[in-house]
Amino acid sequence: MTDIIVPVLGESVTEATVGGWMVKAGDSVSKDDVLVELETDKVAVEVRAEADGVITAIVAEEGDTVEIGAKLAEMGGAGAAAAEAPAAEAPAPAAQGAAPAAAPSGAVTDATVPQMGESVTEGTIGSWLVGVGDTVEVDQALVEIETDKVAVEVPSPVAGTVTELLVGEGDSVAPGDAVAHISEGAGAAAPASAPAGASPDTASASTGGIAMPSAARIIEENNLDAGAIAGTGKDGRITKADAKAAADAPAPVAAKSTAAPAALPVTSAPTPSAAPAAPRETGPREERVRMTRLRQTIAKRLKDAQNSAAILTTYNEADMSAIMKARKAHQEAFVAKHGVKLGFMSFFVKACVNALKEIPAVNAEIDGTDIIYKNYYDMGVAVGTDRGLVVPVVRDADQMSLADIEKEIISLGKKARDGKLTIEDMQGATFTLSNGGVYGSLMSMPILNAPQSGILGMHKIQERPVAENGQVVIKPMMYLALSYDHRIVDGKEAVTFLVRVKENLEDPQRMLFDL
Repeated sequence: MTDIIVPVLGESVTEATVGGWMVKAGDSVSKDDVLVELETDKVAVEVRAEADGVITAIVAEEGDTVEIGAKLAEMGGAGAAAAEAPAAEAPAPAAQGAAPAAAPSGAVTDATVPQMGESVTEGTIGSWLVGVGDTVEVDQALVEIETDKVAVEVPSPVAGTVTELLVGEGDSVAPGDAVAHISEGAGAAAPASAPAGASPDTASASTGGIAMPSAARIIEENNLDAGAIAGTGKDGRITKADAKAAADAPAPVAAKSTAAPAALPVTSAPTPSAAPAAPRETGPREERVRMTRLRQTIAKRLKDAQNSAAILTTYNEADMSAIMKARKAHQEAFVAKHGVKLGFMSFFVKACVNALKEIPAVNAEIDGTDIIYKNYYDMGVAVGTDRGLVVPVVRDADQMSLADIEKEIISLGKKARDGKLTIEDMQGATFTLSNGGVYGSLMSMPILNAPQSGILGMHKIQERPVAENGQVVIKPMMYLALSYDHRIVDGKEAVTFLVRVKENLEDPQRMLFDL
């Protein structure tokens, strides 16, 4: 028996949220198959099978918070499937009687929710494009799933007939969830639809309420009676919203307690403590959108950074005339030789590296009661994407030329926008640069990226009147902001660091002569 555990998730990342399971107990898996997706504040991590085998037990459920090294599931050897299958089927031979009869009509295949992009862990069923009994082709769109990022279509994995829709419009689903059953071959429709009766609505009514997968979990956790819940989904199915409304309603609890009046105060006791957690009613011009698990984790870690570090910010401004003049004079030759444009970020990275060498505390971190000084310079560069802000790392920036830095930033930026950054691309930075100026920000206070002790905020280049040699002249100026951890960096060191960055930007030749 092999334990599937939470892998190392990156520097300063100690826990994750279980996103969507791609397998279930009893499934056979091959080496490198994706088993489950874990969500952190930095990236979504896929846990893969290290060998062939069979999943014998799922230990951590979706939504659980797990730490590094925690057990997620148990996996047996490849022969476990054959050993366990007869035992599982033996207790109920009669119940399995219908399955062989349906087999000649074609194998039943699940249509499942595909991966919907980095950090997207769930979506909402939009409109079904097919119905029960419809014949579909391979890759034909079955249903549209709406997420906060994009609308995703679920394609049919095989050619055949739709025999059952497992979720209804408005239901929440995660990557890997089954949404429909499809029988291969055109003749599969009749056997599959026969047990359902003449009408899907009649079938739903006779079962006393069919719950969607996400609703079934809520019903089970709250010991609800599915037959007493009115479903608002397709064909009267119980949606997640229906189940949550039933769980929050106090009436069923009181009704079931009438046979034992003396016990009523006891069963009702938890209600007052649960009442504050109930969501408030939204107004006619308000919209309630559920926070993703990833966004919740980001919020938690940002607040933790504020609570644990003594964050202070110091400001200065830099005259960008020299850099702008140098770029204009050498841009064509630079592009001709290196194939990339000479931007501002490479100058800022170099300026910060030079300043970090002089003020090593800004490049250090606190570990318990110790300070770890780092004699290397891995610079995190914040990149904005459609999925949010990510911070890939330019490694050993002190050993790179301006052209090397520009090429690396362009490469990492493309990977970020394409959603192809790995956790290795975003861990280990010793210092971070965040350029809010590309969005028009004139002044801001950046938040530390723990466990780092410093982050530089860059802003919009704005022409302003400044005094120079007793005269007022117009200069392209940029405000600079350094947020630092005052527990390790003194005010004098922070101010000196920012002054050195300013001097390097205003006179780039200082970096050439290592001044």
